[in-house]
Amino acid sequence: MLDYSYEQQKISEGYAVIAGVDEVGRGPWAGPVVAAACILDYDKLPAEVRDSKKLSAKKREALAPLIEEHMQVALGEASAEEIDTHNILQATFMAMSRAVDNLPQKPDFLFIDGNKIPPQIDIPAETVIKGDDKVASIACASIVAKVYRDKLMAKLAEIYPEYAWEKNAGYGTKAHQQGLAEYGVTEHHRKSFKPIAALMA
Repeated sequence: MLDYSYEQQKISEGYAVIAGVDEVGRGPWAGPVVAAACILDYDKLPAEVRDSKKLSAKKREALAPLIEEHMQVALGEASAEEIDTHNILQATFMAMSRAVDNLPQKPDFLFIDGNKIPPQIDIPAETVIKGDDKVASIACASIVAKVYRDKLMAKLAEIYPEYAWEKNAGYGTKAHQQGLAEYGVTEHHRKSFKPIAALMA
């Protein structure tokens, strides 16, 4: 189980409302990039919470509603069109800042997964590399974001069944590549990404 040592350190420095922020979906060829922000209820953190990538899909889907019920959680996303317009890094920053803005309570400190603080964020913040495996609030955010995005891609797969998004979440798997070869590019594809740009050329 993750402890709260990162959050406790900031509480000892005088911060009261601390949120963790994480994103999913930087690498896929289709769909939005999604971020979540989470303010913990320290008494109600499920013991199994850890980096979403280390959990099975079934475990993530069981944990996400518990996190959403007991914590303050918000989502933000940036569309494929925004990714193409601004690039994936800037779109990731947009999604993260939107998630923070959507929280019901404004945090006074943020832990952000990775090594860059979005320039739109004007709250004191600290980056943590592999934070989803170290910081409980980031781990919760990673689980909620991952479950939300996977469900979103599964819904899009009902409209576009040719690309197997319900299985690959928009990543460039063999099934996705076969769908692209046969049916071409959709409005949800990231046209600035090299494999999609090459197809369109």
